[in-house]
Amino acid sequence: MLLYKLYENDLLEVLKECIEKGACYIGWSAGSNIAGLSIKTTNDMPIVMPKSFDSLGVFPCQINPHFIGGKIPGHNGESREERLEEFLITNPKDIVYAIPEGSALKVQDGSLKIIGHHDVLKLSHPFNVEYLKVNQTTKI
Repeated sequence: MLLYKLYENDLLEVLKECIEKGACYIGWSAGSNIAGLSIKTTNDMPIVMPKSFDSLGVFPCQINPHFIGGKIPGHNGESREERLEEFLITNPKDIVYAIPEGSALKVQDGSLKIIGHHDVLKLSHPFNVEYLKVNQTTKI
């Protein structure tokens, strides 16, 4: 719904321009998802169709907020890892950052720092998993 409303009110480009000019952007949940290239790695099916799944792109990768690793007991569907692996099969050049609850990415001057309580997964094709540790800083 957030991306839909940003497109509907012609705010996506305005927001992107403000961020590119130095405005601090803090996103949580859908707000973090739209910082990436698209919302194609959201855990939620859109309830309304936005103009495009393309989002702000101020972070040059895909973001998967609320990441829960492994199979949930009693759930017979796909795990998040399986869904993200399928995404990477069809989008092999993309990189996905899977962020568990209680953790965040701090992006500044081309660097990325993991903050919070849990490691973040950096996923790439063919399903390579790199665990970025809390307080770890790396180049984007």
